[in-house]
Amino acid sequence: MTATTSKGIGPGLVERLRTATGADALRYDAYIAAALAVFDCVTAVVVTGDGRVPGPPGFALLLAVHVPLVWRRRRPVLMLWALVALVAPYHALDNNHPAAVAPAMLALYTVAVSGTARRTLLNGAAVVTLTLAVNALFTPHQLPEFLRISGWIVSVLIFGGYVRVHRQYVVSVVERAERAERTREEEARRRVAEERLRIARDLHDLLAHSITLVGVQTSVAAHVLAADPDRLDRAAVAKALDDIAETCRSARGELRGTLEVLRESEHAGAGVRGPLPGLDGLSDLVDTARTAGARVEITVAADGVPSGVGAAAYRIVQEALTNAVRHGGADLVIRVELRAGGG
Repeated sequence: MTATTSKGIGPGLVERLRTATGADALRYDAYIAAALAVFDCVTAVVVTGDGRVPGPPGFALLLAVHVPLVWRRRRPVLMLWALVALVAPYHALDNNHPAAVAPAMLALYTVAVSGTARRTLLNGAAVVTLTLAVNALFTPHQLPEFLRISGWIVSVLIFGGYVRVHRQYVVSVVERAERAERTREEEARRRVAEERLRIARDLHDLLAHSITLVGVQTSVAAHVLAADPDRLDRAAVAKALDDIAETCRSARGELRGTLEVLRESEHAGAGVRGPLPGLDGLSDLVDTARTAGARVEITVAADGVPSGVGAAAYRIVQEALTNAVRHGGADLVIRVELRAGGG
């Protein structure tokens, strides 16, 4: 199915004419040239105050003047001088002078709006000079009219230069807005990546600690079972299994809390609290390490610690206890001391 849209005359048409490129631009400019040719031929017959009504050669030149306008976007300077080469003999024959003004002004506007100020100045000065020279040689009685037309030429060139500067300003504003948008998107992606990395570290610390303790406690249970099967210490085995179950429950609870914070961060953005507990959770870490057979002594002398600092301290202590339990031997003694610094 092909969707069709209405393209009537109005602002939409003006915008398409301004932004058209390639074959579309050539077609639109051909329409403009044809419409302007019809209008100027009517003007040549109706408006007879300056010059005479053109004969067949004059009308042929007048129609030919509009042909270069078809390529005004592709080769503006070449188009201008091709048009001037046709306008000069038209005026030299003292044909109706106002009839050829519109295409000349459109050509000058195109040169001014599409080129540099230097190019506009050089071509404008050359056109004015040539216009006055043709007038002085062939139609000196029309000097006031040509002076007025020269004023129009200067006005059109100034207007075209203003439009060119305005378009450049609009383009620069759009480019700055696009760069700012890209910067915001990159910053958002960076923050998301940092948040994911932080959560990944938290998950690693949590799971590594819990899995290590489960491994140690499982080894204790296996050792009790294998040491003396005839005199099995059921209480010791039961305690080891209870410790394993408690460690698993604790890990599950912390994992659930981490995932809940992750879901909250997806809705509320960055800047949420850390998913791990703070200093108030150190006692649970110590109890868990003690169930694995380690003797832990901990001293905390820090009050009013920010939540971010507390979470970082929790992770550090958790990692330290995990490594000590994993790699320590028998009669393991761990001493932990936390004090608030002056910073």
